[in-house]
Amino acid sequence: MATFKSLDEAREYFTADRFATSNGAYIDELDEEHSLCSLLITESHRNANGGVMGGVIFTLADFAFAVLSNHIHKPTVAQQVSVNFLSAPKGTRLIARATCRKNGRSTMIVNVDISDDTGRDVALFVATGFKL
Repeated sequence: MATFKSLDEAREYFTADRFATSNGAYIDELDEEHSLCSLLITESHRNANGGVMGGVIFTLADFAFAVLSNHIHKPTVAQQVSVNFLSAPKGTRLIARATCRKNGRSTMIVNVDISDDTGRDVALFVATGFKL
């Protein structure tokens, strides 16, 4: 059973996730199968070499994981995560699509695929969520 009754209710709840939302993370879609979150890349997201900071990519992935996992069971927290950076984004927007691979009694496994708006694969994030 879904936690949030609507996309607007989820967006309102996650305004309290201040780090992600103040850095531009936004919930675009949410259902019991996936969450889709995005972030418009700005100059404040860039590192000294001009690329997008890995922490920005990680933050968006973590946000998409949080949105989906807490929609499935609230509260759920990250127990373990891994991220593989695949290539540097070339577009103007990052997109994170989270899908639940395993929903167990006390834990869940969520994959988050991060791409940019050109379709380029940017990162793969895998999280184990612990249901409190």
